[in-house]
Amino acid sequence: MYRIGELAKLCNIKTDTLRFYDKQGLFVPSSRSESGYRLYTKKDAERLRFILKAKAIGFTLVEISELLSIELNKSNKACVDVKCVVDLKLTDISEKIEQLNYFKRALQQLSDACCGGLESAEHCSILEALESKSYPINCTNSGHLQPHIHRQNKA
Repeated sequence: MYRIGELAKLCNIKTDTLRFYDKQGLFVPSSRSESGYRLYTKKDAERLRFILKAKAIGFTLVEISELLSIELNKSNKACVDVKCVVDLKLTDISEKIEQLNYFKRALQQLSDACCGGLESAEHCSILEALESKSYPINCTNSGHLQPHIHRQNKA
């Protein structure tokens, strides 16, 4: 049997993480000592490693809970149930990657449009583009913001 601190150290996490998982109903101690200490078994340690591995590859606590419920009832579940959880996560990750690539292209376009000089930001093309109602940021390969070059007034 492990106490909470021992199990946390064994799995290289903080005791607060174990307490959090306990509060979420994801990982509860097998028992408690007479003095109220949480006590965990080797099987609990394996379950914790399962949770930590799933978390490390991007599963949310809700998704991990779903995987655990399948894992606990393996004989009444099919591989397709597990694959479905993984495939939904893959779709979610792919959509996030697309969104991040869009953000990257938009930010690159804004950066490319600005001279980055020390002049006043009064006519900064980045600010102008963000303020503009009529000029949306186009993140296709063909559309780009036109750089605005600050010119010093010659009096």
